[in-house]
Parts: sequence; structure tokens; C-alpha cells
Amino acid sequence: HFSGYETDEDNGRVIALFKDDEPVAALHAGERGIVVLDNTPFYAEAGGQIGDCGQLRGDGGVFEVFDTQKQGKFHKHAGTVSSGEIELGDEVKAVVDRGRRRAIMRNHSATHLLHAALRQVLGAHVEQKGSLVADDRLRFDFSHNAPLTAGQIDRIEALVNKHILMNSQVDAQLISKDEALKQGAIALFGEKYPDEVRVLSIGGRFSKELCGGTHVDRTGDIGTFKITSQSNVASGIRRVEAVTGEGALQRIKQMERNLADLCALMNVHEDHLCGKIGGLMEANRSLRKELSAPGSRRSAGKDTLLERAVDVGGIKVLAAKIEQTDKRAMRTRLDDLKEKFNSAVIVLAAVKENRVMLLAGVTDDLTGRFRADDLINRVAGRIGGKGGGRADMAEAGGKHPEELDKALAAVPEQVRLGLQA
Repeated sequence: HFSGYETDEDNGRVIALFKDDEPVAALHAGERGIVVLDNTPFYAEAGGQIGDCGQLRGDGGVFEVFDTQKQGKFHKHAGTVSSGEIELGDEVKAVVDRGRRRAIMRNHSATHLLHAALRQVLGAHVEQKGSLVADDRLRFDFSHNAPLTAGQIDRIEALVNKHILMNSQVDAQLISKDEALKQGAIALFGEKYPDEVRVLSIGGRFSKELCGGTHVDRTGDIGTFKITSQSNVASGIRRVEAVTGEGALQRIKQMERNLADLCALMNVHEDHLCGKIGGLMEANRSLRKELSAPGSRRSAGKDTLLERAVDVGGIKVLAAKIEQTDKRAMRTRLDDLKEKFNSAVIVLAAVKENRVMLLAGVTDDLTGRFRADDLINRVAGRIGGKGGGRADMAEAGGKHPEELDKALAAVPEQVRLGLQA
């Protein structure tokens, strides 16, 4: 029995234990395995929503749950015994990580609002083609044949935040599938549903979908909603990523910091920043035109980095060391290469004072298949470092420059494996 709609803490009895996929009578301290209960508040991954984490606390031990998956009607709690032992028949208190669950619920309810807003702004042709509801972000794939314009993004965000501010009740009811469809509830095409389904309604008739996930009680619990990126997944399929609650506030704070840094760099008030950057871009275009003009001493020069790119499944992949050791210069070089390639995965590296600086960039058309932050961490891991960033650009450092050549040489293969996944 799943009690997670009503509570995030409940009692249950251990009815099965597994270690290395084999049934066992007990799990001891330090051992990893799977626990099955007769009653649990832990949501098992389904419908795009990730599984819950938390603890199973018994008199004899504690089991740390790092994921929950479903097999048939059973919920499999995967994790490690942190102390004592867990035995068949034990009575345990199942406690979901509340903060993480709340964040997931905010993102799931926001996904429903996003779906409704997309249909209202773009048209009824919009259909869900996939989703991910995690604690740190939400991702929504939908049918549409063009990138969202800035105006459309503004309208979608405004619609979602309007319904958040309305603090509407989020209602769930169990009714027959036929009745749900008569009421206009949206169902995923091709999905198999039981005769009795759970219908989630938000904002009256604004959003009504079949859904088995966990959600907030009222839309105001979401806090705020911010779209962070959009990309192309496949022909006629777009992807939007967004954040809510604390994640949205952190995103806004980071944007404010970036704006303040830019203003300081340009020595200009934010009201005049765009004009200043526009002037610099125009001056840069003029300079490039002058340098490429016949007779210019540099007009005959070639960008050797462009020639070092390799083709991997139709994608240009460049992983190379460069002379620049200034981060700003490296970012400028990365942006320049992305513009020249149009469609590419790029990793640039520089060594300064026996430290490695790494930059990774993915052009906008490929961020649905490759993430710069994932790529940079794979490369950095080979040189004793780590990093982070966004889907289109990420940074990292490392302390083993002697391993850099091998790390860069492995990038095309990583892209090839990503295409096969």
C-alpha cells in the first residue's frame, strides 16, 4: 500500500529483502540492498517523477534510502544499512526526506501549469512527449515545430506565475477513465491506464490531467516559476527546463550577480549596459571586417582550431589546448568557435602555473542531447578536478596537467557514446 499522498512518514513491515538481486533474511551495517514494505509513503519513480529518498528506522537498525523504484505493485527501496541491521518481519518507520519531497512536488505541480500554459500560448497541438520531475529542476518535452520566442516565454512564465499567485487548490480525485476523458482530462497518447484513474485539477479548468504523482496542496506552495532553457530534442519536439521555489530564487540571484559583474566590467549603470555592449560589438565587427579585408596582414591567416575539429555522427567535436590563460579570453574564444561551427561540442583547456583551466561549450541545437556541465565533469575527473555550469557552457579546474592530453583525447568517444545512449 502506498500512503504517500496523505503523509511523508508512516509505519510498515519488511516483507522482502534483496542483496545483489538475491533474496536474503537480513541486511547488515554497510551492506547495500533493497527493502520491500507492506506499506510505504515513499513514491516510486513513475510518470517522469523521480523516486523518494529518506530513511527506514527500525529497533535494530537504520536503512538509508537513496532511490525508490516500482516493480509490479511493490515499491523497492534501494539503499544502504547505516547502522545495525534490517531483518525480514521488522516493523520500521518509513520517513521520506521532506525537503526533497516538497521540492519535487513544487516542480511536478509547476509542470502541469507549464503544460496548460504552453497549450494556451502556442495552441492545442501541444502534446506532452516526455518529462523529468526532480528536486532541483523540471524538464518538459512537447510537440512544437519552432523555438519559443522571447515574447512567448514571457507569456508562458506570466501565466504560470499568475496561477501560483492565485494560490488555487490542487484537487485530486479517483474516477473512471471514461469519465475523466469526458471531463476533458489530458492523457498521454499511447499510455495504458487502469479503469480507475487519478485526475489532478489545478485552477479549476486551467489544468486537468491524469497523474499518479505527488503534488502541492495549493499553487502558492510552488513559490515562483522561471524557465531556464529551451532546446530541440528531435524533429517537431521541443524541450523546456525550469526551476521553482528556492531553485528559482537562486537562479534570479545568480542573474543579478551576473548583471552586477557585467556592469562593473563595463563600468556602466545597468540601464545603459545593452547600449554599451552593442557599441563594443559594432566596434568588434568593424575590426574583424578590417582584418579580413584584402591586403590585411592577417587576412590570409587561418583559424587552426577549426581544422582540428573531428566529425562524430555528424557533430563537430573539438577538444584542444589553447594559449590563452585568461578566463575572459577563453570564454570569448569559446563563444567565437560556437558561432563559427554553428553546431558543435567544444572543450578548451589551458595550463597556468601547473593548474588546468577547462571550458566546455555546447551549441543551442545540441543541449537537448549533451550538457556542457556533464561533459566538463567527465573531463575534469580525469585530471583530478571538478566543475559545473549550464547545459550550454561550463567551467572546471584540475591539478594534473600531465593527464590533460589523454582527457581531451577521450572527448570524441564520450560524444559518440552519448549519441548511442
